[in-house]
Amino acid sequence: MAATALTTGALARRLGVSPTTLRSWDRRYGIGPAVRADGHHRRWTPRDVAMVEAMCRLTAAGVPPAEAARAARSGEAPEEPPDRSSRAAGTLPLGGDVRRECRGLARAAVRLDAPAVQELLTAAVERHGLTLAWQEVMVPVLHAVGRKWAASGDRYVAVEHLLSWQISTTLRRFTPPPASGDGVVLACVPGEQHTLALEALNAALGELRVPTRMFGADVPAEALAGAVRRLGPAAVVLWAQARSTASLPLARHVAGMEWGVTGARRSPLVLLAGPGWSAFPPDGMPRPPGLPQALHLLAQPRDRLNRASPSARSTTGSG
Repeated sequence: MAATALTTGALARRLGVSPTTLRSWDRRYGIGPAVRADGHHRRWTPRDVAMVEAMCRLTAAGVPPAEAARAARSGEAPEEPPDRSSRAAGTLPLGGDVRRECRGLARAAVRLDAPAVQELLTAAVERHGLTLAWQEVMVPVLHAVGRKWAASGDRYVAVEHLLSWQISTTLRRFTPPPASGDGVVLACVPGEQHTLALEALNAALGELRVPTRMFGADVPAEALAGAVRRLGPAAVVLWAQARSTASLPLARHVAGMEWGVTGARRSPLVLLAGPGWSAFPPDGMPRPPGLPQALHLLAQPRDRLNRASPSARSTTGSG
């Protein structure tokens, strides 16, 4: 039996999960090897592997991790949770082309089961990484809640608020401490309260060790300009969820700000993020359609993000 035991790294590669996820399941739920070599190092026997494989199948199907762990340890299939959602508030319009985790998350959100929502979100990030979990688990359920809210009225306000709060909590939990430097400023435009997508971008940039300054919701124009002037960032991300909050004059003003010595003055790269900008011309400012595209732009070295200001280009050209 010992000869066929696997290390944590080998098992992680075999199952397509991270070693951190396996250690977390062991620590939180007791899904770990029965025997440890030398009392410390994990060695996974075929029986241990079967238990972890069951855990993977169940969490991928949307079963909350604590419940999945109990079933995996016992070798029994978990009971289907009571479908109180169908009687109390209906089901969410997810569509067929979503990950199975979305369905478990949607059921937990409609039940207002905050512990289950938090467990499922944590499991999704640990298993898929922050960017993929945001795109393929969190966003589809958020959109489904939004559609249901629009169709059914205020019955779904509580569902949307609970889900948004738990997603924000998860994103902050997985956001590394800020790296030193003033690379990217992230801010919602004045009047804009929707911050989740900006929080996801901030967390993902933190994983890449890109320095950020996150200012969050409804940043007054004067305060934003003052912060940009003080920090001299390589890039500024302006989030607008609604067309009514998107302000092209503000974006142009920030893009036109300059700092540095004469002849080598620099301006920030301004990214217009969010659906609120869709009706406006890009005006030379990138408009990434999603988190991966924004990361691709912002993870570049600072000297490639900063733009030479018009005055610097004209000075250089006249020389």
